[in-house]
Amino acid sequence: MSHNTPPCRTFGDLEQWFHQQGVTEVECLVPDLTGVARGKILPRDRFTEDRGMRLPEIVVAMGVTGEMPESGPYYDVISATDHDMHLRADPTTARIVPWAADPTAQVIHDCYDRDGRLIPFAPRSVLKRVCDLFDAQGWSPVVAPELEFYLVERNVDPDLPLKPPKGRSGRAETSRQAYSIDAVNEFDPLFEDIYAYCEAMKLNVDTLIHEIGAGQMEINFFHDHPMSLADEVFFFKRTVREAALRHDMYATFMAKPIANEPGSAMHVHQSVVDKLTGANIFSNPDGTPSKAFYWYIGGLQHYIPAAMALLAPYVNSYRRLVRFAAAPINIQWGMDNRTVGFRSPLAPPAARRIENRVIGADANPYVALAATLACGYLGIMKQIEPTPECRGDAYLGDYALPRSLGEAIELLRNETDLADVLGHEFVSVYTEVKETEHSEFMKVISPWEREHLLLHV
Repeated sequence: MSHNTPPCRTFGDLEQWFHQQGVTEVECLVPDLTGVARGKILPRDRFTEDRGMRLPEIVVAMGVTGEMPESGPYYDVISATDHDMHLRADPTTARIVPWAADPTAQVIHDCYDRDGRLIPFAPRSVLKRVCDLFDAQGWSPVVAPELEFYLVERNVDPDLPLKPPKGRSGRAETSRQAYSIDAVNEFDPLFEDIYAYCEAMKLNVDTLIHEIGAGQMEINFFHDHPMSLADEVFFFKRTVREAALRHDMYATFMAKPIANEPGSAMHVHQSVVDKLTGANIFSNPDGTPSKAFYWYIGGLQHYIPAAMALLAPYVNSYRRLVRFAAAPINIQWGMDNRTVGFRSPLAPPAARRIENRVIGADANPYVALAATLACGYLGIMKQIEPTPECRGDAYLGDYALPRSLGEAIELLRNETDLADVLGHEFVSVYTEVKETEHSEFMKVISPWEREHLLLHV
């Protein structure tokens, strides 16, 4: 299934690969709740299988500002005495760091407690937990993300709005250039570096297109197992940011970085394969859609509103989900219909799939994939029927998704079925961290408030 076989399966393979690549340093990475790479950098000779490397468990349980709750249910899960996590390298994730001056490898690690159990609130642990549920049914989930992002001018003052960067012509985009080849060519030197980095890292990237917004791009990934793709999205975000900096611009995966421009999504195509037969369970033998196909959609419709804090994790995320802005506002589904939240693209029966169009580009890929798969899994297990197919413009329908992070947090806290699948400890830690972030944001006074309220109320 994978288009690029990992160079390492075991720690012995990893040692040999280090030698072949002439590696002198190793970045030991752990994705935190926001998708930020945390960890340590070691000299090659200090990186051993029995090293016993540790990090405080709170490292993977912080908000985007680096803050955490001062009290409350968070500490029913997180030790107040700051316990260590024990890190174990996943050899299949080993990649070269192509922009490093010296030969450097990066390896993602899993987090365990002192008794050898996976840390339940670490993002990779949550995705493993959900994939194990599919495995227990004899199924293998398959996903293919499409990740949008913006290129913007360097911006060192957070009070100033972001602007599209200047391309080779010396001019910035001032109009919509959807699917324009010439607009992509404006940034050829940057994208040549991105593709070269991706090739050096063996990332399964497919096509690059210019999206609707000024300076907005999209990269598509080949389909694969959810954990492999989550790792690739994690690596890809690091790669694009680094490449952009080297060309004197920023790459941002904010959901809504520029006012009056479309937001950025991470659309995720998903299907489920029977491990015994290799058949797509979304299709019957005669090629028609199966009951599992409809139940999976029913699960997405039923549970996605409560999962939104996982798919749209920041206050900014909800600025993207507005009517007529190339983003869904409700839980309608349809065949070959881009206005709905859940779209089934035209495809032969073996490739029948469902595209979740709700997820933001700012979502943690491990958490987002775990959440959308959990919703579909619950739909199949509980045989949840979907609503009738939407054959018109879903933007004309009513809002059916939470409109703010505060509302989304409360919905997630109250949804016990999702907590059963994702883990109650994870949901508790996650919602408490998001509550802290939301409280921090509410202390900020925006330019809009000063402009319209200062002298008029």
